[in-house]
Amino acid sequence: MTRDAVQVSDLTTPALLVDAEAFEHNLSVMAAALPGKRLRPHVKAHKCTAIARRQLRAGHASFTCATLREIEQMATAGLGDDLLLANEVVDARRLTPVLAAGARVTLAVDSDLTIDAAARAGVREVLIDVNVGLPRCGCAPEDAGRLADRARACGLEVRGVMGYEGHAMALADPEKRMRLVEESMEKLRAAHGRTGGAVISAGGTGSYDINTFATEIQAGSYVLMDTAYAKLDLPFRQALSVLATVVSVSPGYAVADCGLKALGMDHGNPSIERAQVWFCSDEHVTFKPERPVRAGDRIRVLPAHVDPTVAYHERMHLVTGNDVLETWPVDLRGW
Repeated sequence: MTRDAVQVSDLTTPALLVDAEAFEHNLSVMAAALPGKRLRPHVKAHKCTAIARRQLRAGHASFTCATLREIEQMATAGLGDDLLLANEVVDARRLTPVLAAGARVTLAVDSDLTIDAAARAGVREVLIDVNVGLPRCGCAPEDAGRLADRARACGLEVRGVMGYEGHAMALADPEKRMRLVEESMEKLRAAHGRTGGAVISAGGTGSYDINTFATEIQAGSYVLMDTAYAKLDLPFRQALSVLATVVSVSPGYAVADCGLKALGMDHGNPSIERAQVWFCSDEHVTFKPERPVRAGDRIRVLPAHVDPTVAYHERMHLVTGNDVLETWPVDLRGW
């Protein structure tokens, strides 16, 4: 670290910070639990090819993506050996040049329309996406076989099935979480029996250690973590925080410059150590500190949901203490 190196105290707030020690801990714990192809990290959680490269160095060469842009940027960055777009698209033509450049892209499909879109774009491999209980995308388990037959008739290789038990992911009760995961995987097992294929793709950070049916787990949040997943007593540490500056102090409360435009709020308010968060507005978080604070003080705000929080920012800083070790662009954000 040189004298001219950037310090955390030099950063303009709000700023995304990644604690280096916690980050490395999370990488190593997950690599030991789900080595190699057992994990297909979901890049939507961090939207950063620098982090994806760290996951590759930890042994994970296949990745899950949520958007066409993520696929394009991952391939451009040389991380396109095995990319899964785990999201339905009705116009997949943006994948054609990615495939022509040599990337391997598998597309999730759950209807005749999405199968046709894959075939028109030149996609060669698909997973049949199955609704296993979360009311989002996915076909009925009993329709998976028909869709697999149709995909093969269109010249596509059906690698297997995909199902996301997202309705179980954040349940604090471990017994209820395990029961819902098992019920979801029973539906996916039935669908897989109708489709065949070597791949059974499912799961996430909240079920990485209890979903033993899937051949690969699509966990993403584990690498940075948030307060919603922290409630599950997982072995991962809070690596991500938002650095904020206290801008106003009043009797009984204070305000910092980190609000709705810097935080994913769908899982609730963020947390601040030794403080009670009252509410967030566009540019501000209002909180009641346990100890007196002054205008100009720096605080770290812990987001409740990492994925949308990261998407609000253009860069993140890997830090230890007050030292900024590296600055990474959030280069997978946008559409």
